[in-house]
Amino acid sequence: MISTDATLGAILADWHLRADVGLVLVGLWAAYVVGWRRIRRLGHRSLAARWRLIAYLGGILSVALALLSPVASLAHLLFAAHMVQHQLLIMVAAPLLLLGNPFPITLWALPARLRRALGGSLARGGRARAALRILTWMPVAGGLYTVTLWGWHHPLAYEAALASPVVHDLEHLLFFAAAVLFWWPVVNAAPRLHRLVGGLPYGLRIAYLVLATAQNTLLGAILGLAERVLYPSYAAAPRLFGWTALEDQALGGGIMWSGGHMYLVAILVLVARALDAEGRPQAAGRVLDERLRR
Repeated sequence: MISTDATLGAILADWHLRADVGLVLVGLWAAYVVGWRRIRRLGHRSLAARWRLIAYLGGILSVALALLSPVASLAHLLFAAHMVQHQLLIMVAAPLLLLGNPFPITLWALPARLRRALGGSLARGGRARAALRILTWMPVAGGLYTVTLWGWHHPLAYEAALASPVVHDLEHLLFFAAAVLFWWPVVNAAPRLHRLVGGLPYGLRIAYLVLATAQNTLLGAILGLAERVLYPSYAAAPRLFGWTALEDQALGGGIMWSGGHMYLVAILVLVARALDAEGRPQAAGRVLDERLRR
């Protein structure tokens, strides 16, 4: 058995300072900040609220933590660490980045001509908007997300990702892309592709999240309660912290299950907003009645 102290110390010092990932994250953050400042100078402070800047930064940092920190090293030795990595990308980074409302804000970081060209493709009738509208339609987005999540946890696909850095990067890219599409109609980020009156009905979004919670719980239970090690790479990996491969797998399944609590947080937020939306018309009606009586 490997010394836990020595191994953990080596892993904590192993930061994956990948230039490709780092440059993309720095570029996205810089573009967002430039656009955010320009919009605020134009007086649109509600569009570029400070909380959006904080949410976007949180999303960028979550991606960095998942892909550049020692979590990435532990993911090759511990199934539980790999699940933490995936949860950071799917449950934390994707919704936080969308809460930052990145598309309209980042567009304002671009030169005027390029901004108009890209903005036109996302305007009504634009091809990019039409494609994105299909991909973020709840049945499509939810289906793609579920197939991606379950497909990459199949032992054949999972082992292929562990064996090849290129396949592993593809796995993470598809996880993140599917998560962005999944969370888009929930967050209702711009461009609002399925906008009705005030956005998609809260009840529809809540039902969508309830279904996502069910499939996530089922997958976590299958992984956590399995009676044999599903992934041979972890069975052959050096044992850390005294955990057996099966205990590590059970913990990983539990982490996936507990990560599903992010759906519940989103459901509670939507319920609160739905109740608030119901209360506002009633409050407005009472004010109008009082004015009429006067």
